[in-house]
Amino acid sequence: MTVPTPDPTSGPRPEPLHVVVVGATGNVGSSVVRALAEDPAVRSVTGLARRVPDWRPDKTRWQAADIEPGGADLVALFTGADAVIHLAWKFQPTHHPAETWRTNVLGSIRVFEAVAAAGVPVLVHASSVGAYSPGPKDRTVDESWPTHGWPQAAYTREKAYLERVLDAYERDHPDIRVVRMRPGFLFKRASASEQRRIFAGRLLPARLVRPGLIPAVPDLPGLRFQALHTDDAAAAYRAAALLPVSGAFNLAAEPPMDAAVLARILRARSLRMPAKPVRAALAAAWRLRLVPASPDLFDAVLRLPLMDCARARRELSWEPEHSSVQAVEEFLDGLRTGAGMATAPLSPDRPGG
Repeated sequence: MTVPTPDPTSGPRPEPLHVVVVGATGNVGSSVVRALAEDPAVRSVTGLARRVPDWRPDKTRWQAADIEPGGADLVALFTGADAVIHLAWKFQPTHHPAETWRTNVLGSIRVFEAVAAAGVPVLVHASSVGAYSPGPKDRTVDESWPTHGWPQAAYTREKAYLERVLDAYERDHPDIRVVRMRPGFLFKRASASEQRRIFAGRLLPARLVRPGLIPAVPDLPGLRFQALHTDDAAAAYRAAALLPVSGAFNLAAEPPMDAAVLARILRARSLRMPAKPVRAALAAAWRLRLVPASPDLFDAVLRLPLMDCARARRELSWEPEHSSVQAVEEFLDGLRTGAGMATAPLSPDRPGG
C-alpha cells in the first residue's frame, strides 16, 4: 500500500519529512522504519532504541535512548522532527508490574511531554485493541467503544491509562495532531523468536508447531480475536504520520481468529472445553515461571471486542495485503525455523527463548 501523494497541479509539493520512531527495533518498529524509509515523502528517519542494531535501512540513523524517567534527553532528540511515532513497550517482567509501568506509562508520558516541548506537530501513538473494555465477539465495534481495558492485566491496564493521558494531552495541546493506532495481534516471520520469548518461553516446543503435529486446538468460550500482519500495520502507521488525520484507528485483517480457523491452519481438530482448567494450568505455569505470559492477559484476550476497521480504510486509504491466516501462518513458519532479525528484540540468539 502506498500513501497517496498530493497532486502537483494543486499546489507545491510538501517538503519530505523527518520522522522519529521511538522503539524502532521490535516487531512493529522494524516494519515501521522500513515502511518510512521506502516512502519518497520521508526525507529521513531517526530510530530510537535501547540498543543500536546492526541493521542499516536506507535513510535511517540510529540513536541509543532510554525513555524511562532519568533516561535520554528526548526533547533534544525530537527537535526538528516533523512527526514522532511512539512504539516503545516492555511486556516483561509480568511478575513485576511496577517495572513495566515505569517504562510503558511513565516513559510514554515523557515521550508525549517531549513532543510538545520540542514543537513536533504530529504524535502517532501505539495503542492497542487491549485498551478496549470487554466487548462483543459476534459483531464489531468502532473507535467509540470505551477504552478502560481489563484492569487485572498489566498490559491492558497500561494501554487504557495512556488513553486517558492522551485525552488530557489533546485538550492541552490542540496544536499537535495526535493519532492513536489500535491494532489487533501483530505477527510476521521475523517476530517469531521475540514473541516466543515474551509469551511462551521455552515451554513451547517450536519445532512441533507445524500442521498435523498438534492434535487439537482448545475451543474456549470467548476465544475469538483479530490478527494482522505487522507490515500491514506499518503501512497504516506511515499513512497516519503523513496524512492530515487525527484520532483513533482500529487495525485488523480478516477473518477473525478462533478455534476453528486455528484448527484449519494446524490441520487439527477443535475441542470444545471450558476456559477454567486452561486458565488454571497457565496460572500454575506462570507462578512456577515456566511461562512468561500472565494468566491475567489470557483473561483479557477472552474479553476483547472485535473491531470495525472502516475508518482506517476510509481515511488512511488502507487495506491489509495479508489475511489474518497468512500472518499467523508466516509467524508459525518463523517459530519452526527460529526466524528473527539483526536487532536486539528480534534476535533469535537472545537468551530466554
